[in-house]
Amino acid sequence: MKRLLDILVSSIALAMLGPPMAVLALMVAFRLGRPVLFRQERPGMNGRIFEMVKFRTMTDERDVDGRLLPDAQRLTPFGRWLRSTSLDELPELWNVLKGDMSLVGPRPLLVQYLPLYSERQSKRHAVRPGLTGWAQINGRNALSWPEKFEMDVWYVENRTCWLDLKILFRTVLTVMGRSGVSAAGEATMPPFRGER
Repeated sequence: MKRLLDILVSSIALAMLGPPMAVLALMVAFRLGRPVLFRQERPGMNGRIFEMVKFRTMTDERDVDGRLLPDAQRLTPFGRWLRSTSLDELPELWNVLKGDMSLVGPRPLLVQYLPLYSERQSKRHAVRPGLTGWAQINGRNALSWPEKFEMDVWYVENRTCWLDLKILFRTVLTVMGRSGVSAAGEATMPPFRGER
């Protein structure tokens, strides 16, 4: 049932949002350059690696040694707006349609975090990662890592169709309120370094 809902909603959304996404792609190309899409490997269900796609929100500015500048310095006002409205996430509907992701589930994080999770935190990979999730409607990136992981695991242990619908509804309100977009002083969140 959940997979059927993912296919139905993502295909309808992609069809309806095609023109606005094309306009956003042109805006990204004009303001941030190419490529328009940001592609990155992320771990999905059972830790299987997939390529997640989003609209680009940062420049490729580098220091004198050729290293990329910190995220916070490369995030432009336009990129910040894309993130605060979650419009940068729209291409992930393609990941949902393909089956890499679900509409609702723990957000897919970085591959390098995989060996850092505790046994309990690893349970977040028992389901497909989501466009939105329990942690996203309860603080988003303003949460600490332990809080976020605990909410992810709570979702895995308590997921139902009704809970998914509740999360989707509350996601609209959260995005409209633009709350919890980033942790203080960060483009999103500080890196996860494992349990201390």
